[in-house]
Amino acid sequence: MTNPSDPQTSGVDRITAPLHYPTFRRIWLASLLSNLGILIQGVSAAWAMTEMTSSADKVALVQTALWLPVMLVAMPAGAIADMYDRRIAMLVALLIALCGATALTAIDWLGLTTPDLLLALCFVVGTGMALMGPAWQSSVSEQVPTETLPAAVALNSISYNIARSFGPAIGGVIVASAGAVLAFAINAFLYLPLLAALFFWKRVPKPSRLPREHLNRAIVSGMRYIANSPSIKIVIARSLITGIVGSAIQALMPLVARDLLHGGAQTYGFMVGAFGVGAVIGALNVSELRRRTSSEAAVRACTVSMSGAIAAVALSGEPILTFAALVLAGAVWTIVWTLFNIGMQLSAPRWVAGRSLAAWQASFSGGLAIGSWGWGRLTDAVGVEITLLVSAALMLLLPLLGRWLTMPCTAERREDAEVLADPEVRLPLTHRSGPLVVEIEYRVALERARAFHSVMQDVQLYRQRNGAYGWSIARDIADPELWTERYHCPTWLDYLRQRNRWTDSERALDHQAMAFHEGPEPARIRRMLERPFGSVRWKEEVPDRTPNEL
Repeated sequence: MTNPSDPQTSGVDRITAPLHYPTFRRIWLASLLSNLGILIQGVSAAWAMTEMTSSADKVALVQTALWLPVMLVAMPAGAIADMYDRRIAMLVALLIALCGATALTAIDWLGLTTPDLLLALCFVVGTGMALMGPAWQSSVSEQVPTETLPAAVALNSISYNIARSFGPAIGGVIVASAGAVLAFAINAFLYLPLLAALFFWKRVPKPSRLPREHLNRAIVSGMRYIANSPSIKIVIARSLITGIVGSAIQALMPLVARDLLHGGAQTYGFMVGAFGVGAVIGALNVSELRRRTSSEAAVRACTVSMSGAIAAVALSGEPILTFAALVLAGAVWTIVWTLFNIGMQLSAPRWVAGRSLAAWQASFSGGLAIGSWGWGRLTDAVGVEITLLVSAALMLLLPLLGRWLTMPCTAERREDAEVLADPEVRLPLTHRSGPLVVEIEYRVALERARAFHSVMQDVQLYRQRNGAYGWSIARDIADPELWTERYHCPTWLDYLRQRNRWTDSERALDHQAMAFHEGPEPARIRRMLERPFGSVRWKEEVPDRTPNEL
């Protein structure tokens, strides 16, 4: 039972509640500095490309180079985050990004930078951050209690956007006064505090009672879980489409500064800073917005507001009006992505959290990368102003997606249920024995048949996303009250994993299905080995193996 006077348990809905936890606070402060360096480098790279070439395609590709790796390595990165120590995974990813930033600094200092080399090194930095993303996102739940998780997600968004409020302006001043090489060096230096914070984090990993999955199987199981989770698929689809449509404003911001406002690196830095100020304002109000309205209503309102902000940037030739529009754009853009992030965090159980968040990151990063490239090509053809107006028009249509892809209502995180004991086994088995066939017989009253069948459709989804395949439900034609659920698991080990991946909500659904069963005996469960070659004697003189000879 919590104590209301405890600062760590009172006001869990407040945005500052997670900062009462020392581990989260240290990592959050270090990430603030790291985000500041990343934003300084982003401005420097974009403006350096603007000075090296007049091609809008090349300028937009800077953002593509930074975001494309997230789409390419997201699922392996998510599997690594779920299989290994997330702290170690983040440290290795940060070292990769540090190597890329250091190389970029050295090459620019030597005067060897070319557009293609700049894009390649931005891709290396992006790869390091892509590998870190799933481990970073899924480790938040290990640093704070579940009740403060939405606030912690919002705080991480605020960290990035505080840096975006000041980093671009600082980057613009640095580039204008000392050149891009100093900005690249500052980014490399600001990775060090986060490396130190993660190195000294005394993470206590929760040991698994089952062997670790192989990387390829972990990726497949993650994709299977996502494919059978309607709420996760909706968030991923909305993120991908929103990223493609809304990426124009960020990808073309250097060209807005140069061509529409006739400014330089400082103007561009202040533009990105204005976007960041709005983002902080939006992130600070996410918790209040979630209390007042549904996620779907908030996303629709924000996309309409984003449409108006993009149109204002396209039509305004005055810096003050452009900055004001960018503040609005930053606020609603951050609210949308924070709501998507919270939806994913609350929809995925811990065992697959890294892979689910990786798929989400791949969707929005892929949307940003694809959209940036497409908007850059369109800008070469019709100009910056027309391109932004097209983006605004498409953004205005996005609320229509809510009619078919309504945002899920996730009031609380899907927590892993209590671990089940292994079933009784008398046949000698190994972890690779299989396939395993499971049959469950239910006796259901005739008047409840339709309701039972409806519940079993949901049972099918959770069985399949946790590892089962070949699921079916059959009804005895001679005894209409008798129903048989049947599904397969590839191996005995896969079946054990499937039994231990249930969440509280899935366990409740299983109890709901079992509640339909009537009769003096409980529902009958059979577990059968489909190919029992290793469990029989091929010669009479060979003795049977005992259960301890696995």
